Amino acid sequence: MNVEEVKKITVVGAGLMGHGIAQEFAYAGYEVSMHDISSQQLSAALTDIRRNLNMLADAGIVEADDVERVTGVVHASTSLEEVVADADIVIEAVTEDLDVKHRTYRRLEELCLERTIFASNSSTFMPSQMAVATKRPDRMIVTHYFNPPYLVPLVEVVRGPETSDETFDTIFGLMLKFGKKPVAVQKELPGFIGNRLQIALLRECLSLVEKGFATPEDVDTVVRYGFGRRLSAAGPFAIFDIAGWDTLSAVGDQLIGDLDASDKLPSIVKEMVDRGELGVKTGKGFYDWTPETGEALRQRIAGALLSIEKWSRTFS
Repeated sequence: MNVEEVKKITVVGAGLMGHGIAQEFAYAGYEVSMHDISSQQLSAALTDIRRNLNMLADAGIVEADDVERVTGVVHASTSLEEVVADADIVIEAVTEDLDVKHRTYRRLEELCLERTIFASNSSTFMPSQMAVATKRPDRMIVTHYFNPPYLVPLVEVVRGPETSDETFDTIFGLMLKFGKKPVAVQKELPGFIGNRLQIALLRECLSLVEKGFATPEDVDTVVRYGFGRRLSAAGPFAIFDIAGWDTLSAVGDQLIGDLDASDKLPSIVKEMVDRGELGVKTGKGFYDWTPETGEALRQRIAGALLSIEKWSRTFS
């Protein structure tokens, strides 16, 4: 199967990521089905898709007519057999539990066409860990989206040791075709690229706070108003090509040995979790939150991503 032969895409799991992935494919003109075991979750997902599209229309990123067009073509069903029977690609977006994923893939193996490609949105598990539940490791791949998928264009396309070139080329080409920014992870590794970079930064942030060098507020300020501003325009390799690797070499030699190299997260994280201080969802993390301030933060992030999206369309 090649990119041009892909007609029908099914998303299994209609939660935080699943509904946004279904929305993207429907907007691109594909026949899209969405499955969840809960009819209430499916109803909420369709409501969220409409809300997302209205926000994009208000920002001038999509046309007002697209709201009805896209919501009208997403077929939602609690019947897995119904929605995957003739799917060309199944994108799995169920909970990050390997046992649940294995049960899902064993069922998909029974129901899907032999040619169907299985693409997991997992941010944790490698293709080979999920392929053991199927008889088609050559058609197993990870497509790791970032939240929210309709505003963050990156998709990490991760091939397993048995993923075929045809599967990889089809999925990578599909992402390019409907406007994503895919990156090829040629060999599977824990965390892929994005989460490894995020956790590396977070480890140093937590270390600075735990050791009393800075407050969470000051660390956030450094990232937001310092190098974070540049990173939306250029990545670290391009930025240091401008700065000069001789400069980086001089600074890095003095600094790199002093960076946190712990093989576990700082203890302050476990202590917060033990206290039930999980962030916005519980009203307290490193900051105190109310439902209103939590929603204001979500809206601020969404607004910033919308602005970056409009800017990037101008300068891409």
